[in-house]
Amino acid sequence: MSDRLDELVSSLKALAEMTRVRIILALSRGELNVTELTYILDQSQPRVSRHLKLMLDAGVITRHKEGNWVLFRLGETGVSASLANAVSAMLPLDEAILAGDLRRLDEIRQRRADAAASYFAANAGNWSKLRSLHVDEAKVESRIQQLVGKDPIGTFVDLGTGTGRMLELFQNQAKRLIGIDMSREMLSYARSNLARQNALHAQVRQANLYALPLEDDCADVVMLHQVLHYLDSPDSAVREAARILKPGGKLLIVDFAPHDFENLRNEDAHRRLGFSADQIERWLGQAQLQPLKQELLPPPGNLKTRGLTVTLVLAQALKNQNLPRIEKTEAA
Repeated sequence: MSDRLDELVSSLKALAEMTRVRIILALSRGELNVTELTYILDQSQPRVSRHLKLMLDAGVITRHKEGNWVLFRLGETGVSASLANAVSAMLPLDEAILAGDLRRLDEIRQRRADAAASYFAANAGNWSKLRSLHVDEAKVESRIQQLVGKDPIGTFVDLGTGTGRMLELFQNQAKRLIGIDMSREMLSYARSNLARQNALHAQVRQANLYALPLEDDCADVVMLHQVLHYLDSPDSAVREAARILKPGGKLLIVDFAPHDFENLRNEDAHRRLGFSADQIERWLGQAQLQPLKQELLPPPGNLKTRGLTVTLVLAQALKNQNLPRIEKTEAA
């Protein structure tokens, strides 16, 4: 048999079992670890792990390790991935067993959201300080401004706005400023900051980053500043950011490079331990965004062995096929 036909047959065999079909449904909603899948399926961990191994061997799902967690998701390329997505789309979600799985998945998501909201509520007053776990914040902000450029901005949207600092940073450059966040406490703090700045052209809204209350093609610049590592599905947030960008509009992602600071997950509600450049570029490609420039800002010398490296990635919404290739640099 040809490789494609062999892959198809292997994938069909890997999916020909009820538990594995249920796993496909759960993972079609985002990444999950074994403990979460065990709860959703109401099965023992050894049994779930056995099914996951068979699906991994067939290429239907993928896995990656972050700290002490192993996260699973649907495959993204090849016949196996296409088949898994097709199966997920055909599933009758009103069937009792699948509806029960989705309810338990919603419970897990709600627990995650509650944990993050509690953290934000407890730390809203010193959020800026908590963000300074890496290279000096003033240096990061300087690079942000340089990457965005000095041209006037029509509409600037900051996703996961927190204290509204990014809105403050661009208040004199943008005609319209919109900050989005899920936390009421953070939004209250941001409103207070913006009021002190007399930024009357700025507004903040409570909303889900996966379903923004904004129309298509409305933003000239979108910012995702230190927010993706809190999200279950950072790739979904990137796609939603792309949706609201005008053709030729810019997206700037600022986050951490991969690291092993497991305590940030337990103490500071970080869902993900940083992102590689290849991972971010893949999300940008899926969202029809062209990466233009990537920079790494390592921590200062006295933090080299215990600090965090900041990644900045600038991308542009496609308006033609002749945009420049990505530049990769590491600041001193």
